[in-house]
Amino acid sequence: MKKLLGLLLLPLLFACGQNASDTVAVEAQAIHEHDRCHMCGMMIKKFPGPKGQVHLKGKELTPKFCSTRDMFNFALQSENKRQVTHLFVHDVAQTDWIAPEDSAFIDAKTAWYVYGTSKKAVMGPAVASFGSKEAAAEFAEQFGGIVLRYDDIDTELLAGK
Repeated sequence: MKKLLGLLLLPLLFACGQNASDTVAVEAQAIHEHDRCHMCGMMIKKFPGPKGQVHLKGKELTPKFCSTRDMFNFALQSENKRQVTHLFVHDVAQTDWIAPEDSAFIDAKTAWYVYGTSKKAVMGPAVASFGSKEAAAEFAEQFGGIVLRYDDIDTELLAGK
C-alpha cells in the first residue's frame, strides 16, 4: 500500500520541482521602430545586418541588440552568461540584410555564423547568422569570412584576437 501511495505521489513531486520557465515556450519578440540596443543604445532598426535578442531568467525585459555582435558581447559576459535562457538571431538566408524581418528569428544556439565577411553591418565586423550550414557556406563564398557554430564564438574572436 505504501508503494502504491508513493507511486501516486511521484508525479506531483516532479511537477513541483519544475520551474514555470521550463514548461513555457519562449518565442522571439518583435523589434519595434523605436527599440534601442541594450549594449550601445543605438536605434536597432536604423542599421543593416542581423539583429539579436536574449531572454534572461526571471526577467520580463528582453534585451534586444542592433547586431548579433552586440548580442554575443552581452551574452558572453560572465555576469550575464548564467542568466541567459534563450537567444534569437535573424536567419539572413530568410530575410533582407538591410531590414531583417522579425519572422526570420531562429534559435541562436543552433544557428551557423559567418565571421569576417565584407558585408557591412553595425558595431564592427558582422557576425552573420544562418539557419543552415549550407546557407552560411554559400554566403561566406560570396562575401568572405569563416563559417562557425555558436560555441565557436567567444570574446577573443569578437575582439579580433
